Order: sequence, then structure tokens, then C-alpha cells
Amino acid sequence: MKHIEKSNVMKYMLFLVITVLVLLDQVIKFLADRILSQYETLAVIPSVLHLTFVKNYGAAFGILQNQRIFLLLITLAILIFIIWYLFRSNINNNLFFWSVLLIVSGGVGNLIDRLFRVYVIDYIDFRLINFSVFNLADSYVFIGTVLMMIYFIFIEPKQDSK
Repeated sequence: MKHIEKSNVMKYMLFLVITVLVLLDQVIKFLADRILSQYETLAVIPSVLHLTFVKNYGAAFGILQNQRIFLLLITLAILIFIIWYLFRSNINNNLFFWSVLLIVSGGVGNLIDRLFRVYVIDYIDFRLINFSVFNLADSYVFIGTVLMMIYFIFIEPKQDSK
């Protein structure tokens, strides 16, 4: 019985933390829109890290430009699947918990942009490796995906063999 209770508590915590992370993402994007959009770029560490306001009408790395409806539908489908999976399963692993939390938070953050702005606001410009401009929600998705891959490759197989 304690296992089920812990799982339910983790699910409620998951949605609480997702809300906080999405709000953080949206507040930063609001500030980027209001303040950063007035500048071409602001160097935090010259030639390494800049803050550059970009309206991204596509997905990661600028792919699928002007495919808003497609991106909205794909994001919604993935989010619905993850939420469905969460309610069907017991969350009893912290790594899996955080990976899902981050992926959903990032997906919702960028979905809000696509719904209400038509574009996603990007602002982190990591120039050291000439990387695409991205945002906090993108970071959530990337880190969450890496954590989930680690979980499914290294941890899940060990749990199945018990």
C-alpha cells in the first residue's frame, strides 16, 4: 500500500514542479520579449555566451519552419502520451521522475509560445561551438531526454531482471 501512496504523491509533486518550471520559462521569455528584444545581442561572456532574442517559427535547430499546426499537434500528442503513461504506471524511480518532469515542462513551455505567440522565443546564444539559439524549455527537454535514455538503457533493464 505504501508503494501506491508514494507513487501518487510523486505524481502530484510532478505536476506541481512542472507548473513551477513552466512559469519560470514563461517569465524569462516575457522578460526576453520586453527587454532583450530591444538589443541585437548582449554578451554575457564575449564570444562564448550571448543573450540574443530570436523568434523561432520552427522546431529545434530551426527545422520545420512555419509548420505551426504540425508542431502543435506533435507536441500535444507527445504530452498526452506521457501523461497517459504516467497515470498508468507507478513512478518509483527518481531519475525517471525527473526526466518526465523536465520533458513535459519544456514541451508545455514551448507549446504555450506556439499557441499564444505563434513563435517560440529563443534567447540563449552559446557561441563557443556556434550552436543554435535556444531557451530554457529547450534545455528542459534536452536534459530530460538524456536522463530518460539513461533510465531506459541502464536502470529499467536491471529492474526487469529482479
